[in-house]
Amino acid sequence: MTDDLGETYDRIAAHFAATREYAWPEVESFLAGREGRRALDLGCGNGRHAEVLADHAETVVGFDLSRGLLTEARSRAADRGFDAHLVQGDAAELPFRDDRFDLAVYVATIHHLRPRSRRLASLDELARVLAPGGRAVVSAWATVHDRFAGDETADAGFDTHVDWTLPGGETVPRFYHIYAPSEFRADLDASGLALVDAFVSSGNCYAVVGPASD
Repeated sequence: MTDDLGETYDRIAAHFAATREYAWPEVESFLAGREGRRALDLGCGNGRHAEVLADHAETVVGFDLSRGLLTEARSRAADRGFDAHLVQGDAAELPFRDDRFDLAVYVATIHHLRPRSRRLASLDELARVLAPGGRAVVSAWATVHDRFAGDETADAGFDTHVDWTLPGGETVPRFYHIYAPSEFRADLDASGLALVDAFVSSGNCYAVVGPASD
């Protein structure tokens, strides 16, 4: 089940990509001092984090449900001169072998999946494809974001839709599950991932994780 998420981002891909120029500082901090043979940008969007990963791994794979966003990522890679293998598919059913990636970035994507069982499936899939000793950073919008003025002590998030406004005024609704920080950690604990670190930054929940088998 992929809902209409791919179609939604296909509609907004060009405009969305134009507003996503720079890598997140939290991703850059996660990658500092880390190297690997293979890296995965899960929910790669326009490829801005795949570009950073290319400095830390021999091979980078960018993975996204939206073909439109993968087209934008392909253009970025050509313009910026970095290599990334781009793959289309569902984050809850990754088409990769076990123990494949030493590094992974999974940011601003899991909150688009519904229901919770698919979010957990995506975390289990991330655990499956991480190599022994591999590390990933995962993020999702949090109830403490300024947009929601939530409570960091809340133990439950909520579902909502957030509009993307295209040039000309057309609005395109996007599904989000807004995580309470404790709920985010609970979902990680329920998955095949081992929590290394968890924190809240700029209204997002973050976690650095590895495979539980380590």
